[in-house]
Amino acid sequence: MTSPDPFQGLFFWGFLIVFGLVMYAVSPRAKDEDGFFRGTGTNGRPASPWALTMSVFISWIFAKSVTNAANLGAAYGIVGGLAYATYWLSIPFAGWVIHRLRTRQGATGLVSFLVGKYGRFAALAFSVAILVRLYNEVWSNTAVVGGYYGETGSFGFIGAALLFTAAVLLYSLKGGLRSSIFTDVIQAVVFVLFLALVLAWVVPTHGAARLLTEGTFTLDAGADLLLVALLQVLSYPFHDPVLTDRGFITHEKTMLRAFVAAGVLGFVAILAFSLVGVHARLEGIAAHGNVPAQVARAMGVTGFFAMAVVMISSAASTLDSTFTALSKSVAHELPLLAGRTPGRRAIRNGIVTMALFALLGNLPMMAGTDILKATTLSGTMVIGLAPVFLLSRWVGYSPLSFHLAFWTGMVLGVLLALGAIPPSWAIGTGRYGLLLGTNLYGLALCTAGFLAPLAFGGRRAAAQGA
Repeated sequence: MTSPDPFQGLFFWGFLIVFGLVMYAVSPRAKDEDGFFRGTGTNGRPASPWALTMSVFISWIFAKSVTNAANLGAAYGIVGGLAYATYWLSIPFAGWVIHRLRTRQGATGLVSFLVGKYGRFAALAFSVAILVRLYNEVWSNTAVVGGYYGETGSFGFIGAALLFTAAVLLYSLKGGLRSSIFTDVIQAVVFVLFLALVLAWVVPTHGAARLLTEGTFTLDAGADLLLVALLQVLSYPFHDPVLTDRGFITHEKTMLRAFVAAGVLGFVAILAFSLVGVHARLEGIAAHGNVPAQVARAMGVTGFFAMAVVMISSAASTLDSTFTALSKSVAHELPLLAGRTPGRRAIRNGIVTMALFALLGNLPMMAGTDILKATTLSGTMVIGLAPVFLLSRWVGYSPLSFHLAFWTGMVLGVLLALGAIPPSWAIGTGRYGLLLGTNLYGLALCTAGFLAPLAFGGRRAAAQGA
């Protein structure tokens, strides 16, 4: 908190409680599996185009991503903000790929598609990867909220993060994906309104023109991360069921339009919020790993509250979507991979999954893990998914193609995390030069691995590659 005033402290803590109670009161209850796992209404109708657009938009405005955007704006000016906003091109790109999978290959979901195209072990490996991704989404978003209530590791930090988790879990248990989509619309409106308030305070200080021209487009000044983002767009969205699950709940054309609109809105919102970081750069405000919180402390209590609401609304929309994606993966899709139908206990198992991950998912937050580690490294690990989905029509039933691509990317991601990638792979001398080289050369290796079975006998050899 920015002030020792006990009334202000009660107000901020009270907001978290009221937020959870209001979301629980307004969120609809799911009465069957279609409502809980697919977000349909009581009449069986899918989410409206407007609701789907807002849900995809706000679900991908992660609290950690908003923080990262501002941090990069502070580090590299508008180039940093543009680099991070580029990740939001993943949404329309994923929409286009899913549209093709549904209309040309009859896909009804990514896991079932992988089973039919690459085998059960491929689908299992993919499912484990997305479970790790979803696990990271829990702690990395709750940690951002906790940062507005205390220093990392303090009672206020951990207490606020856990209270926030409980508030989101409460209404997520009530309606699953249906309540997630419904509350996403509310949270999107709240986010946009309070983002506008924050920008109204920040932008006039230096002027839009000054903020938008700060920084240089060179590899050692953030452009290397921009190129990394462009490469990872080809694979990054496919290991995020928060996004891809929504690609199969409405008509194909409706879905594609919603994904394109949500991607544009997300790109603009992230770029706009990065101006908070550019402002901090020009003002000489020390980042300490959380630029928005540092800027908020200079805005007074009202500005601090506006910034906190932006973070809480974005974190909540991501966290409830994470809980619903986890429940579907564990309670619905993993049984199918084991050759069993989910059964009547699917919703109950989904509820237990949500509660379990709400507890275990906060352990890294309590340990003080850096939220920046939850994005770029995981993006490198899944670069092998690009050929798996983009080039699937070029192969028949080919488990070997999947594994050569997928595990090549995983190994490179682990080596990068361990610092074992040779420096000669770096492109440029910037901070993200090695990351750029690993992704560029890694994508080429993954693609070559995917296509290798074709080189040894064409489609028939690929089909027999298992």
